[in-house]
Amino acid sequence: MGIQAIICVSDSGVSHSLQNSFISFPTFMEIHTNEKEVTEKEVTLHLLPGNSNVSLILPETQFKNKVMGENDITLHCVDQIYGVFDEKKKILSGQLKKYPEKLIIHCKDLRVFHFCLRYTKEEEVKRIVCGIIHHTQTSILLKRLFLFSYATAAQNNTATDPKNQTVMFETLKDWCWELERTKGNVKYKAVSVNEGYRISERLPAYFVVPTPLLEEDMQRFQGHNIPIWCWSCHNGSALLKMSALPKEQDDGVLQIQKSEIQTAYSKFKQLFLIDNSTEFWDTDIKWFSLLENSSWLDIIRRCLKKAIEIIECMEAQNMNVLLLEENASDFCCLLSSLVQVMMDPHCRTKIGFQSLIQKEWVMGGHCFLDRCNHLRQSDKEEVPVFLLFLDCVWQLVHQHSPAFEFTETYLTVLSDSLYIPIFSTFFFNSPHQKDTNMGRESPDTQSKPLNLLTVWDWSVQFEPKAQMLLKNPLYVEKSKLDKGQRKGMRFKHQRQLSLPLTQSKSSPKRGFFREETDHLIKNLLGKRISKLINSSDELQDNFREFYDSWHSNYSSLYLDKHLCYAVIHTHKHTPRPRKCTFKIWVFCYI
Repeated sequence: MGIQAIICVSDSGVSHSLQNSFISFPTFMEIHTNEKEVTEKEVTLHLLPGNSNVSLILPETQFKNKVMGENDITLHCVDQIYGVFDEKKKILSGQLKKYPEKLIIHCKDLRVFHFCLRYTKEEEVKRIVCGIIHHTQTSILLKRLFLFSYATAAQNNTATDPKNQTVMFETLKDWCWELERTKGNVKYKAVSVNEGYRISERLPAYFVVPTPLLEEDMQRFQGHNIPIWCWSCHNGSALLKMSALPKEQDDGVLQIQKSEIQTAYSKFKQLFLIDNSTEFWDTDIKWFSLLENSSWLDIIRRCLKKAIEIIECMEAQNMNVLLLEENASDFCCLLSSLVQVMMDPHCRTKIGFQSLIQKEWVMGGHCFLDRCNHLRQSDKEEVPVFLLFLDCVWQLVHQHSPAFEFTETYLTVLSDSLYIPIFSTFFFNSPHQKDTNMGRESPDTQSKPLNLLTVWDWSVQFEPKAQMLLKNPLYVEKSKLDKGQRKGMRFKHQRQLSLPLTQSKSSPKRGFFREETDHLIKNLLGKRISKLINSSDELQDNFREFYDSWHSNYSSLYLDKHLCYAVIHTHKHTPRPRKCTFKIWVFCYI
């Protein structure tokens, strides 16, 4: 566990034969750690192609990536570089006075690689180590990314049929289709006021707003403080998001949230970045306590709990929910996506889930370039918000597998795709930045725009047989209920208590997902939004999708990553549903 590859470099291609002493009843640890006692006769070396002096020890796998080899590491995927000096590990950076005997690379996809340099010439060691440090730790310009070197002017294969392909939400037609699918076209409209990014570079070229909102108002506010539609519930209530008002932007609190996620994930990933068997056994003894102390599962629990609270407001209280955040591109993306995954069966299909990520994350302006630190310019901005979302979904898939068309393996390869530098999906901070650098907004009409690959074409990475591992064979599509069944359905909240291993922590009032709402904001937004959204009691009460089963069976949610449990309890008894009132509920969490 942990050590994914051991690459030995020597002048002769094999390790030097060392004198071996007889040991009766060797321990498991001694077998795996005593490299000096391995002789030439005991090992059959598997040499890497094209290099006679590099050998690789790696378990065989059937799930192979066509783009990335098993021992390939992209520069974007390198997390930390360590050198081993006299059996002591040290982080490598900058100019080195002494060069290590062994190189250890920790990757962002939780792989660990060991390179043995003990028998390599000093000149080669210097060239290898200095080259890796320079290319993985030096800041680079956007245009210097391998993404642009790899890009071609080939025709784009963007899908046109939203029923069978991932919807990219790059056209007005895509947004109109989504409005029609969710029945949101009753009170909302798709607008093209930002074509050419005339009013805002943070917003996509096309988006959806409440019908009464005038184009003059959007131009006057230059894209800020505009309620952007995300999704409509079957009862007519809607989920919206908006960038924070200037008075409510609290950079200090927002930075605390980022630091909390960074610190928790840093502790969490150390449980998987194991360098040797000694570390493994030391960690294994206290694995569960280390997992709990990392607070990563607690953050996941709080995200899922907040999503359930939003669902209660929409489903049980028929209220529109407005998510408020600076730029509305981090936690707004996370929470709105979780709500739709829980409430909308379409978002639990593979195509629907990919379309959801395109809508809420890619076109929603999530800063992938900064959050993944692809340019290596600011470690403070490197916050795994998207990975946090995927881990939340992992918990839902693990608990209710038949409701999802995709598998846990799909989520894993999707997270790994963040660091494959030939796909443009997760490499920009906004649609405007992407279009500008692809040449779509270039005034030079003679230059042909680049058509970069999208991660959603899984045939680029996997053969058809391997793609079958991304599809859940236990998936059961939600069947529609007839009118008789629909009429007799009533929402009943069942509070199921459970026995957690440790007492669940309550959400802090400051920092992550602050629960209090500023009255000034509530009054301002309440008056503004109430003029935009008119009530309607004539909407048909369609069948309740995944939420009824979800609330009755999972009002207490088990987050059992590696058999470690954390428990969610809904904070209040949910009242019976009433007619849609369309009151605005402001959700402030920064």
